[in-house]
Amino acid sequence: MIPKDPVMLLSFINLKLRDFYGSLEQLCEDLACSETEIIDKLDSIDYHYDKEKNQFV
Repeated sequence: MIPKDPVMLLSFINLKLRDFYGSLEQLCEDLACSETEIIDKLDSIDYHYDKEKNQFV
């Protein structure tokens, strides 16, 4: 359900965080996906989760 390409994943995750979820944990729980896998994949393109902004920057 979530994109495999890191750049597409970044766009998808940030959109969902902005419009529907208050945290990455809530998003992962609702979509039944691994928070660690998302963090690792986006880290590979030098994006990191900012809890205050609730987005990857």
